[in-house]
Amino acid sequence: MIDLYRGDCLEVMDELIKKGVVVDLTVTSPPYDNLRTYNNSSSWNEDIWKQVIEKLYRVTKDSGVVVWVVGDATIKGSETGTSFKQALYFKEVGFNLHDTMIYQKSKFSPYDPRNKRYKQQFEYMFIFSKGKPRSYNAINDVKNKYAGLKFKGRHGRTNKDDIRKPNEHYKILAEFQDRSNIWKYAQEGNKSEHPAPFPEKLANDHIISWSNENDLVLDCFMGSGTTGVVCKNLNRKFIGIELDPDYFKIAEDRIDAA
Repeated sequence: MIDLYRGDCLEVMDELIKKGVVVDLTVTSPPYDNLRTYNNSSSWNEDIWKQVIEKLYRVTKDSGVVVWVVGDATIKGSETGTSFKQALYFKEVGFNLHDTMIYQKSKFSPYDPRNKRYKQQFEYMFIFSKGKPRSYNAINDVKNKYAGLKFKGRHGRTNKDDIRKPNEHYKILAEFQDRSNIWKYAQEGNKSEHPAPFPEKLANDHIISWSNENDLVLDCFMGSGTTGVVCKNLNRKFIGIELDPDYFKIAEDRIDAA
């Protein structure tokens, strides 16, 4: 199932809520302060993002997850901190802040000494859960330098006293171990004709981590359709919402071709 809606995400989510639609996972990247104009197709302020967060809570299943990829503008030498305000508001409406992850970019802007600050190379990936996440499929792709070695593990204790009892069972350390919560990706530029596409691999890894096949995934700021493309490839159901007609057409074509 692939359902694409061209329109205001607040209005479309209201319709989904009226129909009783609930989603297992949202993977989305909202507008970042005033960093992108998106063809001047929408306004973005605190009143709007608060409404988006409130509706996301209502459209998310119990045990569902929202992945919110976001950054902050720097105005007059100070970062806005909007991403943190949003994270705190997610908690206020009832979500748990399950994890604060980092999207580390392989490329970043050249250093400008006038800024008197280090190069900006990352964005936040906030993981919000409605209760305890139902799905967690850890990605273990980090090479283990101790792979193949025997590991005896911790000592146990007897039932009758506090004397440590040796654990006689050995484990063989696997070739790979779970990754950390800092994920590094190559940026994909403007190949999708959208000013701020996140990498397909980023969407892929979050969808694998927080959902299972046939689960329903939402992207309420669909943009060029990256989340939808990945959902189709991974056998997930998808709902995409996009206001801008040009980006909607790009997303529609990309998802059809996936």
